Amino acid sequence: MHSLFEMSMPWWEFVLRAVVVYAAVLVLVRLTGKRTVGQFTPFDLLLVVLLGNAVQNSLIGEDVSLLGGLILAATLLGLNWSVGFLTARSARADRWIEGEPVVLARDGEVLLRVLRRENVSRADFESAKRKSECDDDAKIAIAVLETSGAITIIQRDKP
Repeated sequence: MHSLFEMSMPWWEFVLRAVVVYAAVLVLVRLTGKRTVGQFTPFDLLLVVLLGNAVQNSLIGEDVSLLGGLILAATLLGLNWSVGFLTARSARADRWIEGEPVVLARDGEVLLRVLRRENVSRADFESAKRKSECDDDAKIAIAVLETSGAITIIQRDKP
């Protein structure tokens, strides 16, 4: 029972490890683009599971104590809350962490280079069109890849 609370490193090292890993993973996820978060596929789920496993040792080291795990959990939750707090109050931080919406189509013209750059397949774009009940590219006033990864399509006004 005593080993549940006996940590193999000081408490502050858990906090430091959590901060470094959280920041590194946040930057890496941000660099991979919006689609990773918004369009969750089975491959994305696999990536999340493997990513969690990959950073586990960086977080916990050799420690297997209950207290060490609780310190890590509290630190990660606190970091996540702090990022939400910061992005809600700072437009600059929000743009850096969440990114900005990207125009995928305008005035009936689909921007294929932008689709490729943002890793949005034509099939995903067509699916978004169907969800918006838009059956023709010519009817698109604007299509936007939101920071959430969702594609918003606004159709032109009907004459």
